[in-house]
Amino acid sequence: MSENKNEAAGSLKAVIFDMDGILIDSEPFWREAEIAAFARIGVRLTESMCLETMGLRVDEVIHYWHRKFRWENFVPGELENQITGGVIDLIRLKGEAKQGMSEAFEFFKDKNLKIALASSSSYKIIHAVIEHLGIAGEFECIYSAEEEKYGKPHPGVYLATAEKLRAAPSECLAIEDSFNGVLAAKAAKMKCIAVPEPLTRSDPRFVIADVVLDSLLDINPEIWNELNK
Repeated sequence: MSENKNEAAGSLKAVIFDMDGILIDSEPFWREAEIAAFARIGVRLTESMCLETMGLRVDEVIHYWHRKFRWENFVPGELENQITGGVIDLIRLKGEAKQGMSEAFEFFKDKNLKIALASSSSYKIIHAVIEHLGIAGEFECIYSAEEEKYGKPHPGVYLATAEKLRAAPSECLAIEDSFNGVLAAKAAKMKCIAVPEPLTRSDPRFVIADVVLDSLLDINPEIWNELNK
């Protein structure tokens, strides 16, 4: 955004978008890639099992399942590369922007907010998504939890992004699709809009979000005014 824009009125100065499931419909790609990669080592995951780790970094997903299944010849780097490569291939093959993405960018630009991306995905996947969707110019800051000691639900990725934006966490609005992501945002003391995908929308834990929406298209002035008090 241009540096000569006026500061946003009210308490919110920045909006931080999650990526997977918010900007691109990639959560099914993660499940497909995880199921395929784990099947190669004899670990049979289902889609519902993959929901347990939604929002986590891929290395933490691998360690999560290794604690449960304890397979031999544990080579997390190799498995991580297989999953990451599978997700990138699927993004390039059939990735689509989530409904309301462009409208959300325009809405927050009109409010003069700084716009950032904070994702559990690696920079390799982030760059693949940004290139595929053509949205590199939308962000003042792009940050991956791979730079943090802990991924979501730890708040580190959000706290670091706020610092890069020169904004207090309380001045930031996070937009998330997973419970782990919402938990990270709220632990960072940020306002949070949750836009869960249909498979997780009934999860009662989303009550901790400030607002729960069906789509980015549902962001409107009334919601903004309520959040921006």
